[in-house]
Amino acid sequence: MNELLNKISSYNVFNYLLPGIIFAILAGETIHYPLVRSDIFTGVFMYYFLGLVVSRFGSLIIEPLLKRLSFVKFANYKDFVDAAQKDSKIEVLSEVNNAYRTLASLFGLMLLLKLYMKLEGRFPCLKEWDATILAVLLLIMFLFSYRKQTSYIAKRIKANG
Repeated sequence: MNELLNKISSYNVFNYLLPGIIFAILAGETIHYPLVRSDIFTGVFMYYFLGLVVSRFGSLIIEPLLKRLSFVKFANYKDFVDAAQKDSKIEVLSEVNNAYRTLASLFGLMLLLKLYMKLEGRFPCLKEWDATILAVLLLIMFLFSYRKQTSYIAKRIKANG
């Protein structure tokens, strides 16, 4: 177990594992379903996955929304790649930036979860569709995440070419 934990980068801890743990605790309080695991091994994987979902939501929903609202402005990707090669602090700053976005995403998802619980109270038929709705939303989210990641790879290749 210690070997596994040693292989997890600081990025993975602050953008996936920590938000996953926080989400499990807060969601458990909200939906009254115990997401916190007593088995550490299983818990680490579950918290990592929850954090991954929270992070992807931030990347696909929160980031574009904040860009559209002109709340944040990104540099040109080629400029980012060039600057990161010259200044190693930019990668660290980008990791911290992503951690803040993931935490904003976590609280946004908590609000959506609370809203869904209220809708489920008004429309009890939703309860039997919980797993299907979740599976469809996760499928869509990870398909768009795949597309976005593929785009970043292509941009990076172009920036270095």
